[in-house]
Amino acid sequence: MTKNAVIGPDELHRHLKLVLDTGEAGSLEEARRLFDSYRLGIVVGGSVAHSPTMQAAVLTAVNTGRRSFLGGVSVEGTLDVPLLVPWGRCRILREAIVDLGGVIADCAPGIPRIVMGGKSPPPTDADFAVRATFDGWRAGVAPLHQGLQLPERQECIPAGVLAGALGVSEAFQFVRGDNAVAGRRDVGLSLWQPDKAINWLDAGELGPKLERLPANAWIIGLGHLGQAFLWTLGLLPYESPEEVNLVLQDFDELVEANDSTSLLTTRAILGAKKTRAMAAWCELRGFCTSIVERKFAGDFVVAGDEPRVALCGVDNALARADLEDVGFDRVIEAGLGAGTQEYLAFQTHTFPASRTARHRWGTEGHRPDADAVAENPAYRSLAQDGVDDCGIITLAGRTVGASFVGAVTAAVVIAELIRLGLGGPRYELVDGSLRSLELRQAVVCSDGPPFNPGTTAATLEPGPSTAYMSR
Repeated sequence: MTKNAVIGPDELHRHLKLVLDTGEAGSLEEARRLFDSYRLGIVVGGSVAHSPTMQAAVLTAVNTGRRSFLGGVSVEGTLDVPLLVPWGRCRILREAIVDLGGVIADCAPGIPRIVMGGKSPPPTDADFAVRATFDGWRAGVAPLHQGLQLPERQECIPAGVLAGALGVSEAFQFVRGDNAVAGRRDVGLSLWQPDKAINWLDAGELGPKLERLPANAWIIGLGHLGQAFLWTLGLLPYESPEEVNLVLQDFDELVEANDSTSLLTTRAILGAKKTRAMAAWCELRGFCTSIVERKFAGDFVVAGDEPRVALCGVDNALARADLEDVGFDRVIEAGLGAGTQEYLAFQTHTFPASRTARHRWGTEGHRPDADAVAENPAYRSLAQDGVDDCGIITLAGRTVGASFVGAVTAAVVIAELIRLGLGGPRYELVDGSLRSLELRQAVVCSDGPPFNPGTTAATLEPGPSTAYMSR
């Protein structure tokens, strides 16, 4: 990036936005240099050879890590093992790690480390070292020196996504220096019962084995959250993926900024319609898809043969208000926080609920107030480089985003969808922040009419991935 480069809102990396908005970087160049200094190490133990869930954790950490630690993600350990989750043309874990942007190399001295799998913690000189762990529906991370590790016996892919993303979250908060307890605490939750009162370390929170998986969903929005939903669904152990039917709805094209937050976006597909790029990805995974290339609004009715459950990940109050108006039997909606303090926050809603979607969001859209942020030195530097006032306000109004927050949120949403098919607990609200996940709130749904969104069989015995996908 040159000194006089002019950048538009569709090109701005959402992590760089963080330090532009805090004022700690006086220019884009300074922001980039700071994030280029952030590096992450992942150490993989031998048990990863037999655990699809642990492999999902590794790949999630690599995928979210390369978008957050711009200095690179180094991976070492047991990597030449059969890939047990489907990804691309890959058959070996090492291949998938490289395909997702990881670098196979010993972790450099002193960089933050996330340890996954294995029993004996490797020696480290790093100030930050955590273990990501899981068992059944519960997952989390803890300081490596504590020796805390769950049994890691009962497989549950969303728990792997959660563990990997939480590891990256803790490491990112540590290098940012804005959370004194990051890496010095245990943090996790049970995806079977995400209530604050439920301790993720409680052996009673395993939840049931994943014998049935979601077969249908209408996904509204294919950016940060929508792609995190697909990432998690795509890693699930479907016995017959061709029985999965997805409707993909969006109207936009993939731009450079999407690569900073969206887990299925690479530079190779920039400029493509989100619907068509994601449909191609889903179909190569083996799923069946239909696409809708228009903004979501309450001016149509879902047909009888279309998915009756919707997953919504759009940041638009008007669209959210219309969610219950088109005939879905269930809607699981998610939103992320914005700004330099709230970007670690997430919230999910399930409808029908005690409050309707229209009552919750009304009829007015929301636009962040960018005027104060636009006065920061980095934005004034852009003005000197030729960006006009309208462009400055547009840039300043874009939200801060982090891919690991989307991955954690997707684990919560997909867990809600899976529980719906299993007849498990239902939650109309889960509200939390990765800054202090122990303070989350979860509200159980009141009794309502039974609804099964449609399920298909899971593969119960882990084995080498046979799904063919290409990036």
